Amino acid sequence: MTASAPQDLLRAIVERFDSIGIPYMIVGSFASTAHGEPRSTQDLDLVIDPTPEQLEQLIVGLDAEHYYVDADVARDALQRRAMFNVIEIETAWKLDLVIRKARAFSIAEMDRRQLTSILGIRVATATPEDTIIAKLEWAKLGGSDRQLDDVAGILRVRGSELDVAYLDRWIAELELADLWQRARARK
Repeated sequence: MTASAPQDLLRAIVERFDSIGIPYMIVGSFASTAHGEPRSTQDLDLVIDPTPEQLEQLIVGLDAEHYYVDADVARDALQRRAMFNVIEIETAWKLDLVIRKARAFSIAEMDRRQLTSILGIRVATATPEDTIIAKLEWAKLGGSDRQLDDVAGILRVRGSELDVAYLDRWIAELELADLWQRARARK
């Protein structure tokens, strides 16, 4: 697997996931840009749900000459349902690979993923609603206004298309109402 531009990296990793059978979805800035307004970033966030065997195949398939990945950190991330990185050495593009959590929202988010065109490639992407909820959670964890700006961008572009009942359910359950109000005020 080799790549040289973000779209090449995205295509290469998605083809690798597909060949191994790893469920995945694009999240983070690329998802919020796909559903809302553009924002530049130097990393690509993906949620993945591999078995231990699939994770081993992924690690082995990453050419050490082109990619850096710490296999022990990746295995530990799978055990803890956390995150690990893959870095393309030539470009310094970083893949944040987040292991899908076992909680109800994360399972629903993965089940609802949809095909979207990102960088000209059809890829599984978190829905606009799930991207909003995830961005609100990130804002809750880190207090970042950037996350709220991303939510406001999705609201400006997709506001009338959103499943409000779904949003209301998870925003209440995950205790995100204050951040939701702040993001909506930025719209």
